[in-house]
Amino acid sequence: MNSSAAAARTPFGGALKLARGLHGMSQLTLALEAGVSARHVSFIESGRSQPSRPMVLRLAEALELPLRESNMLLNAADYTAHYRERGLEDADLAPARRILEMMLQRHDPFPALVFNRHWDMMMANMGATNLTRLLDLPPIDGPANLLRLVLHPDLLKPYVEDWEAVARDVVLRARREAEPGDEIAARLFDEVLAYPGVPEDWREPILGPASAPFLNITFNAGGRRLSWITTVTTFGTPQDITLQELRIESFYPADEETEKAAHQMAQDV
Repeated sequence: MNSSAAAARTPFGGALKLARGLHGMSQLTLALEAGVSARHVSFIESGRSQPSRPMVLRLAEALELPLRESNMLLNAADYTAHYRERGLEDADLAPARRILEMMLQRHDPFPALVFNRHWDMMMANMGATNLTRLLDLPPIDGPANLLRLVLHPDLLKPYVEDWEAVARDVVLRARREAEPGDEIAARLFDEVLAYPGVPEDWREPILGPASAPFLNITFNAGGRRLSWITTVTTFGTPQDITLQELRIESFYPADEETEKAAHQMAQDV
């Protein structure tokens, strides 16, 4: 029986082979990164060798897997999860929550938002509230979601210049960040990519490279033209799944007119 067939019968062997393939690593490269022999990696994938818990974590680190995927790899080997996933309101994450609040407040009067792994908005500063008020968006059921906001025909789309280029880059980034096998993300993609006006070819997994080195978005609303460059910040060394999956998106004025308008909107509140 060949190794592929054996791996198919071994949950961990199949999971490791899949993770290695998704990250473009050969058995030899993974072995070098993990400090083991290529033969040992081959035996693990084929089910001829059962890895220890430390070995699973070493392989996950060598693959640079996100914490959630590292836990999944452990589960496939019949080990319990190593990394915890707390809610952002959890007392243990209070220091991180204070950091987020400081980041948002200090970015005022310019917009800044915190999103989770499914692009639901978790926190926002006053600058983001002022921008939302200017756009006069209709009521939204549940938490605001970045993909729905950008792709729905009745939300941000009427106010965004060159909407198709902006929306395409947002979809590209979302696909890049989505974890393999995430059913919630898959359902969200199915929903938003079926909205009226979304090009059908965006439903393909690969859309090609981004159109610009950073996301530039310009809004026209309320007699104002506001042009922004956005950056995304993450926690660098998190040991909690929730923190690793948070994204802090900050908007910086792309021109002097936008900078002045942001300060003016803050004063008008």
